[in-house]
Amino acid sequence: MKLETCIFSGYKIHPGHGKRAVRADGKVNIFLSAKCVRSHKLKRNPRDIPWTVLYRRKHKKLVAVNFLSHININILKGIHGEENTQKRRAHKKVTGATRAVGNTTLESILAKRNQKPEFRKAQRDAAVKAAKDATKAVKEAKKVANKAAAKEKKPAAPKTKAPKAVKTAAPRVGGKR
Repeated sequence: MKLETCIFSGYKIHPGHGKRAVRADGKVNIFLSAKCVRSHKLKRNPRDIPWTVLYRRKHKKLVAVNFLSHININILKGIHGEENTQKRRAHKKVTGATRAVGNTTLESILAKRNQKPEFRKAQRDAAVKAAKDATKAVKEAKKVANKAAAKEKKPAAPKTKAPKAVKTAAPRVGGKR
């Protein structure tokens, strides 16, 4: 007996159940129910619908077998199509530096790793202070240069404005009307 899987819900489909739909490109879609067909046609995302297997996988809603020991385990294996799931892989442990990286030698990497946090903080503070002093010195040098440039410039004579011609009323021509 061949069991199919619904492409929308992820549930198992037993022989004699479900509905097949063939797309224009030839791909066969197998649905468990009209509810799945309707949702697929409405272009709903199965990851956002709580009763689908994809939603349960996304939100880590796997059935805990040890809590449900009174229920037949064969029933649990088939529930939500979760029997094929794997345990999450453990992360590989990151090993320490074993070789030089770029221009940095292994000795300098190991020396930096073995430094105390207080020493690093003191180094960082010293570097910040040095950078601030350097920018301060640059600003002071600019100020002095600006003052010297201002002294060298002679104040220009104030420009005199040309007097404006005042318009007088046009003379009236002719007599009374």
